[in-house]
Amino acid sequence: MVITWYGQSCFKIQSGETVLVTDPFDKGIGLTPPRGQANIVTISHQHYDHNNMEALAASNPLVIEGPGEYEVKGVNIIGLETFHDQKEGKERGKSTSYVIEMEGIKICHLGDIGQVKLDNTQIEIIDGIDILMIPVGGIYTVNGEEAADIINQIEPKIVIPMHYKIPGLAIKLEGLEDFLEEMGVSKKEAVERLTIKKKDLPEEGPDVVVMKI
Repeated sequence: MVITWYGQSCFKIQSGETVLVTDPFDKGIGLTPPRGQANIVTISHQHYDHNNMEALAASNPLVIEGPGEYEVKGVNIIGLETFHDQKEGKERGKSTSYVIEMEGIKICHLGDIGQVKLDNTQIEIIDGIDILMIPVGGIYTVNGEEAADIINQIEPKIVIPMHYKIPGLAIKLEGLEDFLEEMGVSKKEAVERLTIKKKDLPEEGPDVVVMKI
């Protein structure tokens, strides 16, 4: 499995010929939208920095836009409802987090989660996650400190931070530094892609992987 980050909450997860893309964004955020082929696209919510399905429309992917259970090309996906804010959706509505299983590896993409604590039902669905993709930039989602608390609830083996301030991004977000401090990581070299097999997962975590676009 190969994971690539385009910025914001957009990742390409590839297993063999199967390609899944999460939260493709519009060029209006200042970054280059994803290009190429995709078999599956997951959308956490309908904001322009997460729902640019046109970027990948030419490949006619299966688009998943909400809670439910899905299976396509050997990929199992569970979408679960979360809140985009700390007031049960009263400010920014709801978002969908996705549990994605490929090659026996369980990935959770939390989308634009704003609630600072998962409930028991959410934890039960997310249980046993290997790789967690979590927003850390605050303002519209959880911040670095709140993300660290959610990570303690989930206990993943690998954590990939997303949705934070990077060069070129036109949306105001906090940077990565506070999150790394909360996780006890002083400095982390960013990688262009994460290539991993189930046998390579760390026995204990979380191991923080910082990605670059």
